[in-house]
Amino acid sequence: MNERPIKLLLADDDVDDRFFFKDSLSKLPFETKLTTVTNGVELMDLLMTSESDLPDVIFLDLNMPMKSGFECLAEIMAHDKFRNLPIIIYSTSMDEPVVKSLYEQGAFHYIRKPGEYSKLKDVIFKGLSSLTNKSTKPSIDNFVIQSL
Repeated sequence: MNERPIKLLLADDDVDDRFFFKDSLSKLPFETKLTTVTNGVELMDLLMTSESDLPDVIFLDLNMPMKSGFECLAEIMAHDKFRNLPIIIYSTSMDEPVVKSLYEQGAFHYIRKPGEYSKLKDVIFKGLSSLTNKSTKPSIDNFVIQSL
């Protein structure tokens, strides 16, 4: 995929979800560098203070304390500096109108957290693999990534 590690930023308040995400990354066939934050305020502070070392992709949970993923997505898309950052929504919910709204607001993909840990690696891999051509946002039909 890439010669250098893919820089990922995961914003998720659930300690178990962060652990399983990190563990799944270690099983992928390419190298990654993961940074995690536990809420939306930390995410936005990190992005606003990073001069040039932005992540290649952000995995964003929707339901976080202090500032939700919805609020973060809106803030990220409002800044020219961040507008081209691929944002992959990473959530347990699957409300069709919400999913459509997130697509329209600029999210790159929507991954529904699988109920089984064994399927997590596959959905993360699919999301990262689609970033090889970042300039082309997937159609709404290919926006949602779910485990089979």
